Amino acid sequence: MPVTNGAPPAVDHARIEKAVREILSAVGEDPDREGLLDTPARVARMYAEMFVGLKQDPSQHLEKVFTEKYDEVVLIKNINFCSMCEHHLLPFTGKAHVGYLPDGKVVGLSKLARVVEGIARRPQVQERMTEAIADLVESKLDARGVAVVLEATHSCMTIRGINKPGSTCTTSSMRGVFRDNLSSRAEIMGLIMG
Repeated sequence: MPVTNGAPPAVDHARIEKAVREILSAVGEDPDREGLLDTPARVARMYAEMFVGLKQDPSQHLEKVFTEKYDEVVLIKNINFCSMCEHHLLPFTGKAHVGYLPDGKVVGLSKLARVVEGIARRPQVQERMTEAIADLVESKLDARGVAVVLEATHSCMTIRGINKPGSTCTTSSMRGVFRDNLSSRAEIMGLIMG
């Protein structure tokens, strides 16, 4: 991604506004109606906010690690997130649970939540988001095990199409001992779901 003066390129608000006006016209609305006059600009600002993760490198949050001999599970549960389904551009929201088994290095607890936030703020599918979080934690912390579980409600299932409010999608990515050792996997899943 090209970068100028150290800053990522800005979202093209004017282009988004033009597209939103066209969508409003295409569905039979009058984009010049009083209630819709500011809608294109609001939508442009919303997309800039929802997709800010495209302009950020979430690995930066895992750069600072601390040497610790601690070698048991570290788990942050119930990290709220909101992401955008790339198939319908509708939000999916839920909770991320991120755990790892350190091998001499730990990271500040808030940094795992920052990783989730940075990865969430882009168009994607939940499966890819789960893998991206696990990839990053595994590569940056050299952990003996990484476990990521996401539980989310998808607007594309709850407000359209099949119309099934209350349905939840759960995805997981297990690495290292959490993948290879059944008792370690059972322990982390018990902590996450308990």
